[in-house]
Amino acid sequence: MMNIDSETIRRVAHLARLDFDQKSEAEMRNDMNRFLEYAAMLDELDISGIEPLVYMNEDPGRLRDDQVRQEMSHAEALKNAPRSDSDYFRVAKVIDQRE
Repeated sequence: MMNIDSETIRRVAHLARLDFDQKSEAEMRNDMNRFLEYAAMLDELDISGIEPLVYMNEDPGRLRDDQVRQEMSHAEALKNAPRSDSDYFRVAKVIDQRE
């Protein structure tokens, strides 16, 4: 089993931009090692006959049918645009097509 040491805690803290004092570092190391012990216990379980779950219950939720409807007119949408040109939104050029 892998064991988390102080160097690993410091490296992860640096990557996550966290700052631990010695007491917090020790607590984090203990918590992470307990998590790894728990994961190792789960790894020992025989799950060969169990199918993976997609949903936690039998009813994944009721979905409504898609309905096409006009929520906003074309003119209303363009009215709030910072810049528009007849029927289109105008935006800054973001792709240069030169090779």
